[in-house]
Parts: sequence; C-alpha cells; structure tokens
Amino acid sequence: MSFFMRLGMCLVFCLVPVYAQSDDLAAKSGRGKKLMAAGKFEEAIPIYRDLVQALPDNPGPMMNLGLALHMAGHEREAVSKFQPVLKLEPTHLPARLFLGTAYLKLNEPAKAIEPLKTVVQAQPDNLEARLFLGQALLSLERFQAAAEQFERLSEQAPENPKVWNGLGLSHEGLAGQNFEELEKAAAGSAYWLVLVAESRAKADQYNRAFFFYREALAKMPNMHGVHAMLAEVYRKNGHPDWAAIEEKKERKLPPLDCSDAGEASVTARSALARKHSNKSQKLECDFWAGRYHQVAASSKEVNTPEAIFWRTRAYSELARQAFSRLAQLPPSGEAHELMAKIHFGQKNYAASIKEWQEALKFSPENPYYRQGLGISLSARGDYDGARRLLEDLIKQSPDSAELNYWFGFTLLGLEKPGAAIPFLEKGVEGDPTVLPAHRDLARAYLRTGQIEKAIPHLEAALPIDDEGSLYYQLALAYGKRGQRELEKELLRKFQEIQNSATVEKKRFEQQIEITPP
Repeated sequence: MSFFMRLGMCLVFCLVPVYAQSDDLAAKSGRGKKLMAAGKFEEAIPIYRDLVQALPDNPGPMMNLGLALHMAGHEREAVSKFQPVLKLEPTHLPARLFLGTAYLKLNEPAKAIEPLKTVVQAQPDNLEARLFLGQALLSLERFQAAAEQFERLSEQAPENPKVWNGLGLSHEGLAGQNFEELEKAAAGSAYWLVLVAESRAKADQYNRAFFFYREALAKMPNMHGVHAMLAEVYRKNGHPDWAAIEEKKERKLPPLDCSDAGEASVTARSALARKHSNKSQKLECDFWAGRYHQVAASSKEVNTPEAIFWRTRAYSELARQAFSRLAQLPPSGEAHELMAKIHFGQKNYAASIKEWQEALKFSPENPYYRQGLGISLSARGDYDGARRLLEDLIKQSPDSAELNYWFGFTLLGLEKPGAAIPFLEKGVEGDPTVLPAHRDLARAYLRTGQIEKAIPHLEAALPIDDEGSLYYQLALAYGKRGQRELEKELLRKFQEIQNSATVEKKRFEQQIEITPP
C-alpha cells in the first residue's frame, strides 16, 4: 500500500467523529484532507490547529495535525501531537507508527523502538512498520534483532532495496562485533590474521593483505582457503604465474572430511577433544558448503577462537550476499548509499560525496542522505559546503549527537572555535564514547584559551592518539598549568610514540612488498 493511500485511510478514520460536531468543522476537515492529499502540508497545519482547539478531547484532529506537521518536516512538534493521541486512545496504531517514524527522523531511534514494535506485533504484515523497526534497531547497533526484521522483509518485499541494504548492514555489523570478540580472545592468531587480510583485500590494499595472509600461513600452514586468497592477490597484481603456484598448494592440502563417518573415525583423542574437533570441522564444512546461516546459528553459544572466526566469516558472506542482491535491483538511492558508506570507510571522501549526490537524485529531501553528504563534505575539508547542509539539518534534529559533532567539527575547520564549542559539547554529552568528539572539543577549547576545560577531554582522547599529537598538546596544557613533572612525562611519551611510529612504519613498509611464493 502506498504512503498516500495509507495517509488517506488514516485521515478518513480520524475524521469520522468530527463530522458529527458541525457543518463548519466538517468543512474544515474536508479542506484539510484535500490539502494533505495534494501534498500541501504547511497549508493544512493551521486548519488542523483550529480543529484541535475546537475539539481538544478528540484524537482525530490531533492525529491529523501531527500528520501534517510530520509531513512538513516539523518532527519535534509532531511528536508532541502523537503522544496525546495515544493518551486518549492507547490502541491507535497509526499514531504509534508515525510517532516511531518521527523519532527516527529526529535521530532518536531508541524512542522509536517501542511504538514500532507494538505496530509490528499487532500487524505482522505491516511492511513499513517492520522496515522502520529494523532501521531503528540497526541505528542502535542491535544487529541481531535488526537482521531478524530484515530477513522477514526479504521474504515479504524482495523488490525493496532498503530491505537488502538493511540486511547487509545488519550482517556486516554482526561480523564486526564478532571480529572485535576474536580480537580480544586471540589477536595475532592465524584466525585473526586471515580476517585482517580479508578486510585489506576488500579495500584493495593488496600489499597489506599479502603480508597478513603470509603471516597466517606461517602460524597455520594447512589452513584451507588461504593459498587461494593469496593466489587472488597475486592475480590482482599481475602475477598469474605466482597465482598458479598458490592454487597448486591449495589443491595439495589434505581434504576436509565432512562425512559423519569421518567424524566417528576419530578415536585417538579424548571424548571432549573429539567433540570439540568435530564441532570445529563441522563449522568449516558448513562454511565451505555455503551454509552460512547454519554456521552462525550453530556457533552462537561457542566462543572458541575458531568458532568466532567461522561465525565472523559467515556473517561477512551473508552481508556480501545481501549487497549482491541489492546491486541486482534497478538503480536506487539505497545502492548509492551503500557505496557512499563503503567509500567513506576507506577515506575516499570524494567518491563518497559523489555517491551521496546520486542518492539524493532519487530522494532530494531525504535528511539521511543530506546528512551523509554534509559529513562527507566536512571530512574532505569542504567546510563551506558542509556548513550549508548541516546547519539546516541540525535545526530539524537539535539533539542529534552525530549532527552536533560534525557541525562543530565543520565550524572548527572554518576557524570558528568559539562557535564550534557548544555543538561539540552537545556531541560529547550525547555520546561520551566517541573519542574524536573529545579530541576536537579539546582543540576548540585550546584555541579559545580554555586550557582547564581542554585537559579532561585531551585525557579522554589519548587512546586514539597514534602519532603522539594529543600527548604533546596535553603536555603543553600541563606546563601552562604549572605541572612541570607531568609535562616532562608526557613529552617523553610523545617522543617515544614518534620514534616507535617512525621505526614501525619503515619496518612494515619493508615487510609488505609482494614477493614470489
């Protein structure tokens, strides 16, 4: 059902009690409905305000006013109208649907979950409600719950690009979470090295991928698939003869025994070791057979490095499958959105900007696409272009931590640290875990001479200081405060980082040259 058909049904439903009041109110209701159907939402707003004033205890006019405000982009005020509708009529599902949608547009997904979940539970076939619920869960990085919604939608609406984009991002998020789990449990292991190598290969960083694949083979020579991956790296770099050697090595590996008989024949180990071996081999067999859902499900409660490894790869493959389905659909905003995010993650901001611009051709007023474009412009250093977009968006979503951070970052880039501070402060308050926000707020404070305020944010941002610049700035701040010992200590740390970073960079560059097998 199209949005405007659904809107019309909602308006008709809400108007029934109004007609009973008077001919004048009924006439106003009719005019409001026609304006809404014509897309003239701003003109409908004063009409529905009059109706709400005349019928304050009637949920119909209040609902219609909320809809008009919502469609005109006045999300904050729309929320203030949907909420009293639900107090007057708690079972009003359209009010819950639009309340959840308004919260999403305000970048407040946590508040959107409850009303949207209620609608989905009451109407399992309501595709819009399920899609919005999936998007809200995805925004909160509740990837498993989001994937469940998008999986269902992939059966109900396989032609919708938003479904495949959401499913791909959900599985990608699950892969990322599991990689972090593996990194905590077995950083530096062959499993970890292979996943790092795969991520470098996907980013076309073949020299680095080559290095990590080689390191993985040094730790686990009989690991299936790695020689084949090395062969692909060789082929991408114009060495088909070297690729053929790696493929031959892959074929010479002992084959996996994926039969039940093979599992039963292992009798030399203890029952516990045999059970673990069989379980691990089953995961590997299922993975190479393309049974990715089965790998993810059967390894869910197993937290050995090997199980986490296969689970991570399974989610990565599920993400790839979803994105492949998206790519097969006709051109869409969602496909360009996907490419924009990929380029942004690779710090190819020019390509990201181009993709967001293409996405906006499909949906010119889409606030999410406009936000993505503004952030990419800012990241690339086009602060004037970013400011025009972000300034408008932040008026619509003044409480968004992400928008406040990037608008503050943009103002800082325009050499307006004083103007940047309130937005950066709001960004930090909204999400204190974002360390770059602490770093940039500290920079703004330092540029305005507010050293005392800068110090706690410099301290908070130290974990992301790979080059020592924050240690240096913090040392200077301690010096200005008169804490000479702390200043000397941090300057020593700064020098250590500088020296070690330089040496490590040279050593790594020497190691990542692609050499023959």
